Amino acid sequence: MRKFNIRKVLDGLTAVSSAASASSAAQQQQAGNRESDIQETLQSEHFQLCKTVRHGFPYQPSALAFDPVQKILAIGTQTGALRLFGRPGVECYCQHDSGAAVIQLQFLINEGALVSALADDTLHLWNLRQKRPAILHSLKFNRERITFCHLPFQSKWLYVGTERGNIHIVNVESFTLSGYVIMWNKAIELSSKSHPGPIVHISDNPMDEGKLLIGFESGTVVLWDLKSKKADYRYTHDEAIHSVAWHHEGKQFICSHSDGTLTIWNVKSPAKPFQTITPHGKQLKDGKKPEPCKPILKVEYKTARAGEPFIILSGGLSYDTVGRRPCLTVMHGKSTAVLEMDYSIVDFLTLCETPYPNDFQEPYAVVVLLEKDLVLIDLAQNGYPIFENPYPLTIHESPVTCCEYFADCPVDLIPALYSVGARQKRQGYSKKEWPISGGNWGLITQSYPEIIITGHADGSIKFWDASAITLQVLYKLKTAKVFEKSRNKDDRPNTDIVDEDPYAVQIISWCPESRMLCIAGVSAHVIIYRFSKQEVTTEVIPMLEVRLLYEINDVETPDGEQVPPLPTPGTGSNPQSIIPQSHPSTSSSSSDGLRDNVPCLKVKNSPLKQSPGYQIELVIQLVWVSGEPPQQITSLAVNSAYGLVVFGNCNGIAMVDYLQKTVLLNLGTIELYGSNDPYRREPRSPRKTRQPSGAGLCDINEGTVVPEDRCKSPTSDVKDNSFSRSRSSSVTSIDKESREAISALHFCETFTRKADTSPSPCLWVGTTLGTVLVIVLNLPPGGEQRLLQPVIVSPSGTILRLKGAILRMAFLDTTGSLVPPAHEPWREHNVPEDKDEKDKLKKRRPVSVSPSSSQEISENQYAVICSEKQAKVISLPSQNCIYKQNITETSFVLRGDIVALSNSICLACFCANGHIMTFSLPSLRPLLDVYYLPLTNMRIARTFCFTNNGQALYLVSPTEIQRLTYSQETCENLQEMLGELFTPVETPEAPNRGFFKGLFGGGAQSLDREELFGESASGKASRSLAQHIPGPGGIEGVKGAASGVVGELARARLALDERGQKLGELEEKTAAMLYSADSFSKHAHEMMLKYKDKKWYQF
Repeated sequence: MRKFNIRKVLDGLTAVSSAASASSAAQQQQAGNRESDIQETLQSEHFQLCKTVRHGFPYQPSALAFDPVQKILAIGTQTGALRLFGRPGVECYCQHDSGAAVIQLQFLINEGALVSALADDTLHLWNLRQKRPAILHSLKFNRERITFCHLPFQSKWLYVGTERGNIHIVNVESFTLSGYVIMWNKAIELSSKSHPGPIVHISDNPMDEGKLLIGFESGTVVLWDLKSKKADYRYTHDEAIHSVAWHHEGKQFICSHSDGTLTIWNVKSPAKPFQTITPHGKQLKDGKKPEPCKPILKVEYKTARAGEPFIILSGGLSYDTVGRRPCLTVMHGKSTAVLEMDYSIVDFLTLCETPYPNDFQEPYAVVVLLEKDLVLIDLAQNGYPIFENPYPLTIHESPVTCCEYFADCPVDLIPALYSVGARQKRQGYSKKEWPISGGNWGLITQSYPEIIITGHADGSIKFWDASAITLQVLYKLKTAKVFEKSRNKDDRPNTDIVDEDPYAVQIISWCPESRMLCIAGVSAHVIIYRFSKQEVTTEVIPMLEVRLLYEINDVETPDGEQVPPLPTPGTGSNPQSIIPQSHPSTSSSSSDGLRDNVPCLKVKNSPLKQSPGYQIELVIQLVWVSGEPPQQITSLAVNSAYGLVVFGNCNGIAMVDYLQKTVLLNLGTIELYGSNDPYRREPRSPRKTRQPSGAGLCDINEGTVVPEDRCKSPTSDVKDNSFSRSRSSSVTSIDKESREAISALHFCETFTRKADTSPSPCLWVGTTLGTVLVIVLNLPPGGEQRLLQPVIVSPSGTILRLKGAILRMAFLDTTGSLVPPAHEPWREHNVPEDKDEKDKLKKRRPVSVSPSSSQEISENQYAVICSEKQAKVISLPSQNCIYKQNITETSFVLRGDIVALSNSICLACFCANGHIMTFSLPSLRPLLDVYYLPLTNMRIARTFCFTNNGQALYLVSPTEIQRLTYSQETCENLQEMLGELFTPVETPEAPNRGFFKGLFGGGAQSLDREELFGESASGKASRSLAQHIPGPGGIEGVKGAASGVVGELARARLALDERGQKLGELEEKTAAMLYSADSFSKHAHEMMLKYKDKKWYQF
């Protein structure tokens, strides 16, 4: 029995109205050969896909570390990511393959290496001496769970504490276990009947490396003598311990406890604490103990030569401070400062002048890692001001709801945005330089300006300078300030169509040349902005309200002929009067009657002061119609040359002349077709002849999509019933999902009909059912006449068809170059009126950059149309489809962009199945098809975008932007563009012991750890305890020492060789690197002799 292919039947149906469908594929190809002789230069070798950089705050941070000599900060996350920060512009992102949470990070100070401990009980050694750090070694613990690690300064032996209370010792050179183990039952008193709990702290006495302080969770602290393998002292407290810190002289240490207390102990007095402090406890009379407080999660004890020591702690607030924000407390002498934070504290570190634990610490700053922010506090200035953060960590200040990316912008744009944004900066920051200043910038090989625009849930829009793989905020615009804010939930108007974030930005349309900006928001509102460097006060905010209907749903209006096919502009104060009122129905009325003609948001009626930057030109709002809320906007376009903005949703399309502030066009989608509707939609019929493929992103699993997803607030799931209220019980229930929504809009100057002999201004409209319709624009002359005469809009009758919802349209000239939409060059709009009138009018004239307008009549253009399923290139004015490419059968395209690359252009697509594809233009030859990223959530779909020069980006987490390139040239140059984390720096001199301390044996005692922990002394560790895994960054069998510079160089060389990186730079820096070695292994023996009189090589 022959198989019946339903897909082919459907494909046949979809092509009914297409002018090109009359000819077969062979005829199309012949026509293509006849009509297109364009030489294409792009080949598949021009394309390569790779990630470039990740910007933003590390999502779900869990660990923090700082190298005080290299001045590099490391942050680990709950998803196994590692972010490294140096000076502003030097950033790096790495990922542990397992994806397990990072529980602790430890720098090998000034060695260009880092140890990470993960929740899956693995340790990893990272080599930071290469631009893309890589793992050299890994160690997987099989029988015990890692809870705490400690690596003493200039030591190669890492102490690893476990949940069972044992301590193992790892050689970080070879990443193997020593046979030396400290067992919990040896450490605690034999008389103790209970297990002391997991290890929560390990550190060596600053003055005696042979004494190890071990903190157990239950409250027991042990000072362990490494040589004699027994406990010197045991300190017991009845409250659980969270952290421990030493005084630099090694005679006292401090513990933080779960009842909000700090206990200070003298090392030689284990019986009871020397002092107990409750920083936030209310001191009760009669000498009673203060009330218990919340746990103090971490404490640091830092000394200064001049003045009192600092005790810095997180947590410990009293339980009655309900609703109080998380705090960092700084105790300095008799003063206690409580610094409130915006988010809960994950970890903090005090930055000190010296890396040596046995010297005065001289703290100068505290770096506080919060759940969603990174804060640096200046300890040296009164009031503890914060440093101004130079990293782009505020992407998520309000959740990102949409993104646009523009590469190769006009060169004057970034300075213009920066100058207006500079006025928005906060005051009161520390006057000192940002203290995290390590690393070096890469070479800037890209010279073109790049701008990223992010739209946010609170209605704000941020402009970012993204040139040369960096990111810096330029300017922030608050779109919500035009609306009245309801003070509380009771005051909120019951016209809202979303439960929260009513100002959220959904679509951004921006013309970089004219600087016109248009946004569509979640409450069915559109705002048009002009850029100005002058401050103005707008007395009355210009506003239009538009009724956009879906008449076909209403059975009581069977003849859809009441609406004029294409109305001319309305006059007077009510430009929408041309729209017929639908018949009110009573069955869905609410207590206050039907909501009608009311917008979702209320525009302020008081004068609005507008700062330099983007200033409101016009606010447009869709209104409720007979009890049905306006549907959210699905597409948007603005054109500065024509002075028009157009937008559409699942009800229809509206066009507004923003110069004359009038509505030019307001039609239901079906009325756009006139008598050419291929679906023969009857108002009474509850079914359509064909199900649409849809255009939004709702049900990703089934591969079909629904336009209505955009009708939900981008940050919250709104209950469906708020959008499915019908206006009447007699309404036929055609779901909104099956309505034909406007999905793409493009202004251009091209041939609108087959008989056209010259191009003219027009609007191309794409719908979710795969239809493209063309509307002709008849514009009055420029200058004063433009403001007096109406713009005439009329249908062209041209209808084109594709499979799937239309996503993107563009036009090529006869040479295959992109024809950009006409635009007006930017000028200062708020200039004084007394300027020369003629000069003003001259400037006012729109310029079309369309090369076609000056070409001969015989020359043609090409329309490039991309839908969810396929792409077509159509020759104009003949309207023959000369090239067609079915992009995907089983999935659908989420984003398609026509972009410039290597002096040519191509179509770039991102599919829901994770594939990134590029096609040549106009022939649509496949050039790249790479499986990159499965669509795991709506955030990726909403934010993915391509731009010129092979750049693309998406929001990889709620707080981070991932940039990638599909250009071979950028991939090749990336290594040079990336910054270097490691720079050769000489380690500071060790503190001077002084004459008397040296004479009488005082000062720091060193320890030969090799003698204690080496295989000859302690034997081999049990093989089943941990498994060594060589990392991709080094080759097994190379005994490269993390603490020995020769071994490190050998290992770095191998790692670099494996990656095909250049070794020239490394060779040049070898001599300088020798200075950075702090402790030499056997491999560095010759150099150790050479520098033997330097004290800082002592182990």
